[in-house]
Amino acid sequence: MLIVIFLYALFLGSFFNVVGMRVPAKKSIIKPRSTCSNCYRTLSAIELIPLISYMIQGGKCRHCKAQLSPLYPLGELLTALLFVFAYKNIGWNMELVIAWTLISLMIIIFISDIAYMLIPDKILIVYTCLIILERLIHPLNPWWDSLLGGAIGFLLLLAIAIVSKGGMGGGDIKLFGVIGLMLGLKGVLLSFFMATLFGAVVGGIGLGIGIFKKKKPIPFGPFIGAGALVTYFYGQTIIDWYFSFLT
Repeated sequence: MLIVIFLYALFLGSFFNVVGMRVPAKKSIIKPRSTCSNCYRTLSAIELIPLISYMIQGGKCRHCKAQLSPLYPLGELLTALLFVFAYKNIGWNMELVIAWTLISLMIIIFISDIAYMLIPDKILIVYTCLIILERLIHPLNPWWDSLLGGAIGFLLLLAIAIVSKGGMGGGDIKLFGVIGLMLGLKGVLLSFFMATLFGAVVGGIGLGIGIFKKKKPIPFGPFIGAGALVTYFYGQTIIDWYFSFLT
């Protein structure tokens, strides 16, 4: 079953790549078929096998030999690993569907924010509808925690954006509203803390070794995704550890 989920998730990851790369560019996710970003040749079926094609081709286009973006195999592999991880930790129940929904959203955001520094409203609208439906079927306890989390997540980031005069993007603000619907009040606050922590550590290291440049914006979406997923799977454990440490 783990192998089956892994393989299906690889193909889903390939689709999430398409969504993350095309929606911000206002392109259809259905057509045209995928092409090389350098020579624009339509890719054959053998060049579209998730992860395998990239490895066989050495990360290059078969025709023009241009380097392919590592975002494609990374998105596919992350999707497969996280889907398997969720199944192993949750098992077959409604909560697994919710976990897979959160993972798929974060993979798409990861791709779009790195590629374009943009979190498209269309993606957030679709996932807001999905998450509301899922939380109606499988609500948090208490049920209104989703509404409170969504409101606080949105308003907190909005306040930070106002105070910092644009230090937080509109997509990040709306994304935390969606995360709040999924995780509730404690979850969205902890995910914000974790995202900020991850961003500070990775950003500091990146600036220190020259990967990032000063005064150049760094996409926050991947850190939001990491913070949300860590909170989803380990949030209560982290909260319990924190309060036990205080006492």
